[in-house]
Amino acid sequence: MKVRTICLIWICLTWATINKAQVIQQSLPKIDSMPDCPQPFGIIDFRQLAKDFDKKVYDFNATGDYWPLVWWDSSGKNFNQPVVGIYTAIGDARQGTNNRGMFHESLGSMGAILGASLVGIDKSKQTYNYVAMLKNYFNRETGWNIMMNNTCPEVALLGGGYGRDWWYDVYPNLLFYAIYDLYPNEKDFDWIARTIADQFYRADSVLKGNYNYTYFNYGTLQPHTTEICIQPDAAAGHAWVLYMAYKKFGDEKYLKGALSALKALQAVKENPNYEVLMPFGAYIAARINAEQHQQFDTRKFVEWSFDGTAVCREGWGALHGRWNGIDISGTFGSTVDRGGYAFLMNTYDAAWPLVPMVRYDVSYAKAIGKWMLNAANAAKLFYPQYMPKAFQALPHKAEVTKGVIAYEGIIRKSSYPEYADKPGPLAQGDGPLWVPDKNPDVSQFSVYGSSHVGIFGSIIRRTNVEGILELDLLATDFFRDKAYPSYLYYNSHSKAKKVQIHNAGTHKIDLYDCVSGQFIARNIKGKKKISIPAKEAMVLVQVPSGASITKQNGKLYADGIVINYNASR
Repeated sequence: MKVRTICLIWICLTWATINKAQVIQQSLPKIDSMPDCPQPFGIIDFRQLAKDFDKKVYDFNATGDYWPLVWWDSSGKNFNQPVVGIYTAIGDARQGTNNRGMFHESLGSMGAILGASLVGIDKSKQTYNYVAMLKNYFNRETGWNIMMNNTCPEVALLGGGYGRDWWYDVYPNLLFYAIYDLYPNEKDFDWIARTIADQFYRADSVLKGNYNYTYFNYGTLQPHTTEICIQPDAAAGHAWVLYMAYKKFGDEKYLKGALSALKALQAVKENPNYEVLMPFGAYIAARINAEQHQQFDTRKFVEWSFDGTAVCREGWGALHGRWNGIDISGTFGSTVDRGGYAFLMNTYDAAWPLVPMVRYDVSYAKAIGKWMLNAANAAKLFYPQYMPKAFQALPHKAEVTKGVIAYEGIIRKSSYPEYADKPGPLAQGDGPLWVPDKNPDVSQFSVYGSSHVGIFGSIIRRTNVEGILELDLLATDFFRDKAYPSYLYYNSHSKAKKVQIHNAGTHKIDLYDCVSGQFIARNIKGKKKISIPAKEAMVLVQVPSGASITKQNGKLYADGIVINYNASR
C-alpha cells in the first residue's frame, strides 16, 4: 500500500512538472481567422526557386524580351569600383543604360544577394564578387554614412528614400547587417557596420524617444516631417540594427541605443505599422527579453504587425480570406486598398524576423506555424505559372518571367481600368504607374520582390505529411549565440500525425521540445518520425546525446548552449 501511494505521488508530481513546463500558446485573432488548410493547397520548392532566380537573373548573356535583367554601373559612387544593377521591375524605363546606369535599388540587389546566400550560394565567389559591390550603397559621399536604397541622391527621386520615406533609408541597413553576418570577412564591412551603428545611435540620441517623423536626415542629424506618413516604426529598424551591432562588437552603447529605440516604439499609442519594419520590432523585443531579461511588450508588436489597424498607413498588416475560391491568407500588405492588396516582398520579408522570434518566445509557436503554412501556400500565387490565368493581368506574357519573376502583388479589385472585369484575386503590379506611358505593361512583374525568395527558401521545408512544414528557426536568426539545430512544426490536421523530422545525421541526438518543456526522444540518429498532436506545434531542438543539462536564470542549457529560453514558464 505504501509503495502504491508513493508511486501515485511520484506520478502526480511528474505530471504537475510537465504541465508547469508546458508553454501556453498565444491566440492572435488575425491568425486564428486563417484557415487550417488553405485552398487550393500546395507548397512549392522555394529553395530551388531561389537558386533558379540567381542563375537566371545574374546571367549577362540572357536572351529574350527585356533580358538580361542586370547591367554595369561604372559611375563609382562612394567606392571606386563598378557595380551590377538589377532591374526593379521587368522593362523598368528608369533603369539599365538610362540615367547613366546609376539608378538601381539596394532593395533588389541586397535582397538578391541575401536570398541566394541563405540557400547556400556564395555570392562573393561567382564570376564576380557581388557582395563587395554592395559597399557602393554606403552613402559616404552624401555624409549620411549609412546604407541607402541608391548609391547617390542624383537618381533618388526616381525611387524612394533620401529624406522622403524613412523606411527606405532604414531597411537597407537591416539587409546589409544580415549579409554582413553571412560574410563577416568581406573587406571594409567591419568599419561600415560600425559606422552605421554609430549613426543610428546618434539618431536615437537626437530623437530622445520621439520617432514621430517622416524621415531622419542622417547627415545633419535632424528629423523632418512632410506630407508623407510619420513612421515611428523606424524605431524597430534602429533597435534591430543596434542590437545586432551589440552582439557583434560588444559595445554597451549599442545595447543602450537598442533599448532606447524599443522603449520609444513601445510608448507609441496607436499602431504605426508602415511597410516592413514592425515585425523586426516583435523579434527584437522577444530576443532582448530573453537575452537581457527585459519586459518589452512583444505581443503588442506582433499584433501591430498582423492586425491591420495601422493608423497613418491605413490597414497595413496581414491579409486573410478566400477570394473567388482562392485563399490569400497570410500575405502582407494593405487590408483595405480596393478590398485588399498583398505584396510579395512584404510577405517574404515578414518571415525573416517572425520565424526566429519563436526561439525567444515559444508561446508564439502555434500562431507563427499556422501563419507560415498560409503564407507559404499563398506566396506561389504571385507567380504566373501557379496562378490560374483567369486571375492574372498578363497571363499571355508569362514567358518573359522565365519562371523566376513574380507579379508585384495580388489585389482584390484591380487598380487598372482595363482589368476592371477581371475577378479577384488579380495578380498585378504597380510598375506601369511609376513611369506612365514609358514603363511597359510587363513591369507589373517585380524583380526586386522576387529577389527575396531565398528567405522562404532557407526557412521552409516540406515534410512527409502534406500540410505540415518544417521551419528552420536558425536560418534568419542573425548574430545569434551558438545554437543546436532548431525546427518548428505545426500540425494543421484534426488528427495527430507522424512527421519525419530533419535528418539527424550519423551522430546520436536527443530531441527536446520547447513547447512541452521536455525531451521527447533519446539516442536517435538518421531519419526519425515524431507524432505531433492535432492543431498543435512543436519546437524541436536537436541536442547531442549525453550533453550536460543545466538550468540557470530561466534558461535551459545543454553543454552550455541554450536550448530553451522559456524554461521558467
